[in-house]
Amino acid sequence: MYRLLIVDDSKLIRQKIERECDQNLFHIVGSAIDGSQALSLFFQQAIDVVTMDLTMPELDGIECIESLVRLDPDVKILVISALNDVATGMEALEKGAMGFVTKPFSGSELQSALCELVEDELQVRL
Repeated sequence: MYRLLIVDDSKLIRQKIERECDQNLFHIVGSAIDGSQALSLFFQQAIDVVTMDLTMPELDGIECIESLVRLDPDVKILVISALNDVATGMEALEKGAMGFVTKPFSGSELQSALCELVEDELQVRL
């Protein structure tokens, strides 16, 4: 089971991700409203996968991605953002994110993206 951290300043989005992710594959260990809170939670416990919004107060998603990858190069980060700006999405991927889902998203889109993130490891585990 993968330990998942949800990072988004919208409570509705955090709740939707929590509801829609595969509970048999992901164990939600926490949620954060911004990058600063995410880093704090990251220091407190082991986290395998992070869903990351890009536009948040305090510490935005791009800066947080950089910090998380510096702390743990193996962390898998899925960006979930309303930004349709290709340049920002590319920057997130260059900084270490491994996937991108655009808001609004369906449950199946989220499931697919999260499963793709851990797919290689799943095959090794099976």
